[in-house]
Amino acid sequence: MPHLVCFAAIKTPYLPNGKFDLEAYDAMVEQQIQHGVEGLIVGGTTGEGQLMSWDEHIMLIAHTVNQFGRQIKVIGNTGSNSTREALHATEQGFAVGMDAALQINPYYGKTSMAGLHEHFRAVLAEGPAIVYNVPGRTGQDIPDDLILSLAGHENFLGVKECTGNARIERYHQSDVLCWSGNDDEAHAGRHKHHVQGVISVTSNVIPGLFAKLMTQRDDELASSLDELISWLFCEPNPIPLNTALAMCGLVRPVFRLPYVPLSREQRERGAQLLRAVQQHIPGCKDVRVMEDDEFKLISSASY
Repeated sequence: MPHLVCFAAIKTPYLPNGKFDLEAYDAMVEQQIQHGVEGLIVGGTTGEGQLMSWDEHIMLIAHTVNQFGRQIKVIGNTGSNSTREALHATEQGFAVGMDAALQINPYYGKTSMAGLHEHFRAVLAEGPAIVYNVPGRTGQDIPDDLILSLAGHENFLGVKECTGNARIERYHQSDVLCWSGNDDEAHAGRHKHHVQGVISVTSNVIPGLFAKLMTQRDDELASSLDELISWLFCEPNPIPLNTALAMCGLVRPVFRLPYVPLSREQRERGAQLLRAVQQHIPGCKDVRVMEDDEFKLISSASY
């Protein structure tokens, strides 16, 4: 797995009742595979693992492994701010066949540096893992010395790092593999700063182009995608992505609250950007701005 360069943080689509739309999910995964994506993060932030029950979460990992495990690497987002929950979910994830886990540092109820060390040592004992550092979401950075102390563990694969290429360059000097968690920095990171690859949101929309950016240096292509990538993060992820995929007809326009679609103004801007790359959006026959009343918001506990 350390040699893989392009992962998709795959979107989880929904049926009108709020349950998983596995037909749409499978179609999206097939397109990722066909266009050069090598691994999937299942139930991550982009896949809305934070809105799933653990039963749903493990079911989706198992489904992905059973359907696609011979074609692509499956990384389950089984981390938690509770060490006990992370251990239980990770054990279940490996039991259903995932290749590795994505493990985040405890968020909201933050712990000390000593507590972080013990948390990661515990979850790494379950099996191969990528450590996820995204202080913008967790409110706590994982410091370099803690990562370096974990790097010698046999199950430590590397870091999904969201704090920038300069830091990734430092980790490279210590032989720590990093996958960029920032789509806007991933191309430069890959070709200038020794980034191993990317765990991408944008790949859900343009998998072939993003895979190409990881395998070939193409400054012109990278520059041409800057505005689209910026729009895909104009509101907290996965709001713009969910909106974009609905506008492209790839998923039903169903949102689990608290996520809601982008405003009409933002959808009009996005439609222009999506149409510019429409030939590279697998399965997209048309890009529609859509009306507000076409989107369905799900808040029921029944799903």
